[in-house]
Amino acid sequence: MSTTIPGPHPIAALGGIARRGFLAETGRLWRTHGDTFALRLGVGDMVVAVHPDSVRDVQLTQRRSFDKRASYDGVRRYLTGEGLIASTGELWKRQRKLMAPFFTPKGVLAYAQIILDDADRVVDRWAGLAASGQVVDMGEEMMELTASIILRALFSTAADADIVRLKGHVETMIGYTTRRMGPHLPDWLPTPSQRAYEHARDEVRGYIAGLIAERRASGTTPNDLLTRLMDARDDDGAPMSESLLRDESITMFFAGHETTARTMAAAWAALAANPRVAARLHAELDGVLGDRMPTVDDLRSLPYSLQVVKEVLRLWPAAPFYVRDAVAEATVNGFAVSEGTPVMLAPYWTHRHPDFWDDPEVFDPDRFSPEAEKGRHPQAYHPFATGERVCIGNHFSLLESHLLLAVLARRFAPRMAGAQPTWTMEGTLSPAGGLPMRIRERT
Repeated sequence: MSTTIPGPHPIAALGGIARRGFLAETGRLWRTHGDTFALRLGVGDMVVAVHPDSVRDVQLTQRRSFDKRASYDGVRRYLTGEGLIASTGELWKRQRKLMAPFFTPKGVLAYAQIILDDADRVVDRWAGLAASGQVVDMGEEMMELTASIILRALFSTAADADIVRLKGHVETMIGYTTRRMGPHLPDWLPTPSQRAYEHARDEVRGYIAGLIAERRASGTTPNDLLTRLMDARDDDGAPMSESLLRDESITMFFAGHETTARTMAAAWAALAANPRVAARLHAELDGVLGDRMPTVDDLRSLPYSLQVVKEVLRLWPAAPFYVRDAVAEATVNGFAVSEGTPVMLAPYWTHRHPDFWDDPEVFDPDRFSPEAEKGRHPQAYHPFATGERVCIGNHFSLLESHLLLAVLARRFAPRMAGAQPTWTMEGTLSPAGGLPMRIRERT
């Protein structure tokens, strides 16, 4: 076992990140130093691990040696509180057990009609945009759509104006939290961005608290995720506290709209750049659906559509990196990792590892045919993480993406209104400068 992990000098690493961005620089360092390398950025060492075996080490075989500790302090403090995405220990176990039934493959079907209804509204909007030839930012289009879906799934009684307002407030919180991950002014120093954050936070918390109080007073139980959270009881018969109901609601919105929106935006860019894939997708949709809207039952007859989604998640995972903090001495790819060291796993680069993916930069949904998937390393693909802390919403996300693609690609074939995007890491994987596209109706 080696104790010296290769990596660049801190000044060289910082300079590379400043010139190329974090995403591109970590790729260069991977190619230079190998599957495991150290980043020393002046605030403590971080280990970046790319090989699927390292993913297995951290997430499975040595999972008791890793947790979400100091690396998630900012997320806990400014955004999710004790919500599932950043909670730890016994609280995490309790909450995961309470919420898991909501997000099984069968459980998420309860929200399929919300997805279809919102997608149908976009069909009407896009028909007008196609007629006008107007350029839209596809990232924003998908953000609006997925925000509406997750907020209606959470709060089915919310008015359209509330959805727009909540979306804006939570995105303010997300942006502020992302900026706090890097160098920043102290919290006690009032700034416009801090005041905007505090206003947004108070508005979101107040809205959720009011909704909970209203439901408790009236006894109404709409069929939505908030009702399920309020009705959940642990093994001792105890419900979630009001603060946990609030934190889990914010967590589900944070985790459930931006990530799927990024996936769908990348899908439209990929289809525009790969006409053969688009033609095959359209042929499947035409053959199964004809001129009608899809239903959930149609999805089993649309396997290539799901393969397209999975290949988008391979090349452009919304979360290109995620961190686990060592809580005990551990070993990653033969290197000793000391307690307290953050280990950053890198789906973006694991999904491009040439030992596991032929022609890894080529967009090829056939990688996810049943035959192709059989012999693959289980951790060579981890867009939703893996192990016991795999994203609880992965089935919701796949259902949503599959349905949205089926509804919209049946009618439309958006085209780029500029060059293919350059992707960068801004909390999630994002197209630098936006994603301008024109909506085109299929003929």
